[in-house]
Amino acid sequence: MNNSICGIKNSISGINNAIYGIDNANYGINNSIYGINNSLFCIDNAINSLQNAINGINNALYCIDNAINSIQNAINGINNALYCIYNSINGINGSRNSINSQIPFKNHPLRVFTIKLCVFTNLLMCLCQYPIINVNDYNNGRRIIIYYNH
Repeated sequence: MNNSICGIKNSISGINNAIYGIDNANYGINNSIYGINNSLFCIDNAINSLQNAINGINNALYCIDNAINSIQNAINGINNALYCIYNSINGINGSRNSINSQIPFKNHPLRVFTIKLCVFTNLLMCLCQYPIINVNDYNNGRRIIIYYNH
C-alpha cells in the first residue's frame, strides 16, 4: 500500500516536472520570438539608416549641382555686364566719330551736348537691362534662373 502511495506521489511529481518543463520550453520559445523580433527591429533600423544616408548623399549632390548652376549664372552675369560695357564703349566711340564728322568744331555747344547725351543714353541702355526671375522646380528643390532682357 505504501509503495502504491509512493508510486502515485512520484507519478504526480513527474507530471508536475513535465508541466514545469513544458512551461520552461514555452518561456524559451517566447524568448526566442522576442529575440527574433528585436533582430527584425534592428534590421529595419539599419535599413532606415542606410536610406537616410542615401538621402543625405543625394541632397549633397543636389547642393553641389545648385552651386555649379549658381556659379554658371554668376559667370553669365559677368559676361553680360562685360558685353554691355563693350557695346557701350563701341556706341560711345561710334557716336563721337559720327558727331566729329558732322560738327567739326571741338567746343561747339551742340557737339558737347550731343556727346554727353550719347554717353548717357548708352550707359542708361546698359543699366536698364532688368532681370527676369524665373523659378523652376529642379531635382526636388528650387532653382532660380535669371534671364537678362536685352
